[in-house]
Amino acid sequence: MHAGRRLLLAILGVSSLAVYLAAVFVGYRVLATVWAQRPSAGTTALVVIGTALAMGALSYWVGTSQIRRSVDAVELPRSRAPGVYRRFDTLTERMDVSTPALLVARLPVPNAFAVGGSERAVIVDRRLFGYLSGDELEALLAHELAHLETHDAFVQTVLYSLLQSVVGLVAIAVLPLVALAGGVARALALVRGRPEAWAGSWFAVAQRRALQFVGLLGFAIALVALAYSRRREWAADDRAVEVTGKPLALARALGKIERASTPDLGPLTPLYVHGTEDDDLSHLLSTHPPMDERIERLRSRAATEAKRA
Repeated sequence: MHAGRRLLLAILGVSSLAVYLAAVFVGYRVLATVWAQRPSAGTTALVVIGTALAMGALSYWVGTSQIRRSVDAVELPRSRAPGVYRRFDTLTERMDVSTPALLVARLPVPNAFAVGGSERAVIVDRRLFGYLSGDELEALLAHELAHLETHDAFVQTVLYSLLQSVVGLVAIAVLPLVALAGGVARALALVRGRPEAWAGSWFAVAQRRALQFVGLLGFAIALVALAYSRRREWAADDRAVEVTGKPLALARALGKIERASTPDLGPLTPLYVHGTEDDDLSHLLSTHPPMDERIERLRSRAATEAKRA
């Protein structure tokens, strides 16, 4: 009985190995055929880059439309907020941006953000009109207009699409080897009569390392995109101060938004988790710099300008 089981496992192992080898052979023949029929290196690069850029642009245009619909934003009538519009119009005249729509919505937390696409707009949570002074709201609007001025969201989306394409090409190149390594590991384990031990073989380790490499490459791409996003937030702060000349107003606006976004649970606060964790990993995976660092940077800038004056 034992010998019969060993023989059956050996047959299964050899058969599965043959199937894996055949699959890998066919896969690489297909890749080799495609590679042999490829256009010039320059044309290939242009096609890959062009496709990535087109997909990124499409994702951006579709995403911005979905965002606007999801928050149910409506345009703020000029008759209801003439003072806000005076400041808004003055900002757009000073900045290199066509006047976007000014929309209001009830967001999950008091905040504001800019959306591009075919219908550019700055969306502001309704509560901010009561929380912020005129100067503070003006500075916040200037920050959002700065994102539109430099097309930050569009550039970030297209850049991320391009970097993802690089990861996809690497994954396509190593996929047949990954499949072969896993197949050989399982086949040898069957031939040896120990199918459960395949994960400890050298081939299985090689498979895991290859998958980890692709995963780490994707993670590194995400970190690059997040770091770029944080840099653009710093730049938008700087541009808002440059246009308004009011760093403290922006600092106060950010401080009020942070306080309004933190739940006030009274004496029960220590018993709840409300997303205020502050560690290196959360900073690394964030699209925005830490709020306290942004506020301190703006205050330092105001102090430096006061000394110069």
